[in-house]
Amino acid sequence: MSYTPEMRESIKRVEATRPARLGKPFPRMTPEEREEVLEKFHPDHRPEGFRELRVGPNKGEKAMRELVDILEGRSHLTSEMLDLERVDYDTDVLIIGAGGAGASAALLARENGAKVILATKLRFGDANTMMAQGGIQAADKPNDSPAIHYLDVMGGGGFTNDPDLVEALVMDAPLVIQWLEELGVMFDKEPDGTMFTIHGGGTSRKRMHAARDYTGAAIMRTLRDEVLSYPDDILVLEFSPAIELLMDEEGQVAGAVLMNLETEEHLLVRAKCTIIATGDSGRLHYQDFATTNHYGATGDGLVLAYRVGAKLIHQDTYQFHPTGAAYPEQIVGQLVTAKVRGMGAQVVNVDGEQFVYHLETRDVEAAAIIRECTERGKGVETPSGMLGVWLDSPMIDLIHGPGTIERRLPAMVRQFKRFGIDITKEPMLVYPTAHYQNGGIAINPDGSVKGVPNLYAVGAVAGGVHGRNRLMGNSLLEIVVFGRRAGRAAALRSREVKLGKLTLRHVDEWHKELEEAGVETDVVSPILLPDYTRRVR
Repeated sequence: MSYTPEMRESIKRVEATRPARLGKPFPRMTPEEREEVLEKFHPDHRPEGFRELRVGPNKGEKAMRELVDILEGRSHLTSEMLDLERVDYDTDVLIIGAGGAGASAALLARENGAKVILATKLRFGDANTMMAQGGIQAADKPNDSPAIHYLDVMGGGGFTNDPDLVEALVMDAPLVIQWLEELGVMFDKEPDGTMFTIHGGGTSRKRMHAARDYTGAAIMRTLRDEVLSYPDDILVLEFSPAIELLMDEEGQVAGAVLMNLETEEHLLVRAKCTIIATGDSGRLHYQDFATTNHYGATGDGLVLAYRVGAKLIHQDTYQFHPTGAAYPEQIVGQLVTAKVRGMGAQVVNVDGEQFVYHLETRDVEAAAIIRECTERGKGVETPSGMLGVWLDSPMIDLIHGPGTIERRLPAMVRQFKRFGIDITKEPMLVYPTAHYQNGGIAINPDGSVKGVPNLYAVGAVAGGVHGRNRLMGNSLLEIVVFGRRAGRAAALRSREVKLGKLTLRHVDEWHKELEEAGVETDVVSPILLPDYTRRVR
């Protein structure tokens, strides 16, 4: 499947304007222009996409409708359904979720003397980490510093970030790059062996480290191999999602109830400390957007933590990546890495006109694309009626020399080549896609959940690091920085923990709270997997 004749007519206009665009930098928006486009066109500013929470720690605050539905859902369990005296596994640290954050936590917990169980809903490594492409930020060049990185992160988040979490992120970043390389991640390098880095949207220095355009896969495979080399200390349980946290009579988190997806058997894991690393919630398809997220990203950890009293932060904001594939239909919503824009490709409309600076922050870039397709009517229509704009990838070879695209973006080349599209010669059609959960569980710099003893949260399930908008390359950094911190902290904490009698009393109290608030719902959460059953209208 290649481009339609109508699309090719538009591509001719893109090619005609390319020489002029190469030599004429497009102006950045002013702060006032950014604020205006966000308020008018970003999905975070659509009132119909949100409603108030009626129960729980964030009662009275707004959140995305789809998120509210699962947060206000009923549990899979009641306190009388299970014999809590029959414990299947006892461990020091239970980690729920086996993406990059969970794997990093497991390695540091083990390094600090803990016995670890790593429980995952699907296979080990089935996570958004594996799908991350563009890179990982770290200030390790002579013209850069953690202080400059800090300012970029805070500015990108609209200064709504938790400053202590951002400090932890940027100060640990160079160490994380060194650690990953020592484990075996093959980062791109210059001929002399120094790290090759590029810009990302919102960065003031070139600090984006990458492994071609499959950086997340390179990191995940390395971490997975390292975890699997310690079978005596780290037990991996696949296809075993957590459906409820366990508490003890003192109000401490004391492990979790897992469910074997193949047998539907319940497994009780008693743990002195529990780390939630369940990732994102893009498969809720906020406001009907397509998503870059993997199949299991259904917000499970948010539900588990919320029921035991964890407060959420920035639960009313979600990142829509500006460049999700809009064509062909088979890959709609899949990520077109921001590295494409970082290397110089511009976003242009149906007439080949650039309408936004290509390295605006993601929220601004996405809002500008939505405006171009809706209010201005300058989008390119696909056979299915979807709108998009062109990401002019052939510019990269013109800027950096022939062969650059195939060398630096091999995964992108393969992804589109399957459908008869050569991105070295033809632009890609893109539109914003649900990509990243900006908010999440409120945590401290060591990953501990505020106000809930023995519970930790790391990665996309946690909030506060990025504020209301994340910069490219800080998610892969976040999962390793805070995974390592939480793993170490949980292992040390587990030496002191004394657990009492296990209980699920909090589940009964939750159901009572739903009833008293008049919440009538048929949602049972965590939902575990998205429901794509065909519906007859």
